[in-house]
Amino acid sequence: MTALRREITPNDVLPMEAYDPVRKKRRVAVAEIKRNRRVEVGPFIGFYFENFDTMLHQVQEMLHAERGGDVQLIDELAAYNPLIPQGRELVATMMIEIDDPERRARKLLRLGHIDSTVTMRVSNETIEARPERDQERTDIDGRVSTVHFLRFPFTDTQVAKFRERGAEVVLGIGHVHYAHMARLPEPVRSSLAEDFA
Repeated sequence: MTALRREITPNDVLPMEAYDPVRKKRRVAVAEIKRNRRVEVGPFIGFYFENFDTMLHQVQEMLHAERGGDVQLIDELAAYNPLIPQGRELVATMMIEIDDPERRARKLLRLGHIDSTVTMRVSNETIEARPERDQERTDIDGRVSTVHFLRFPFTDTQVAKFRERGAEVVLGIGHVHYAHMARLPEPVRSSLAEDFA
């Protein structure tokens, strides 16, 4: 698997008859990659940092589940290719993870526009996350979606600081009803540093 690829092409995607026999092995390999690409911030929000491998896996799994063939493949590539980092950014899926449906419904009504309050601090530099604007993630009642896609655009200086072994990198959410921070463990920082060209 190669973390520095920037776009999935149809040639990267196995046909289902070839994918099905290796699916279990592929899932194990991707789980190992994802292990150092996840960060929990506060009690119920997780960030999953995406790359070529995680998105290729997502495309394969969607095709496996829905069996839509070439027509579906075009849609999946259009949906997931934009989530592959392009060399001077990190890209994350932010998920609000609350199992209890009633509690989840209450919390979602209090967290409108939370996606616009996310930052990453690298040493003394702050990078503001840019939410994907493919659709509005907060509805008219103020209820927020449980899934958000965020980009963290870096300057060359910020990339250099991020790449330093042991660099302090802090992921934060500054929402009035959810203000939490988490320092990236060194294995996560090291893994994410590979996303930069």
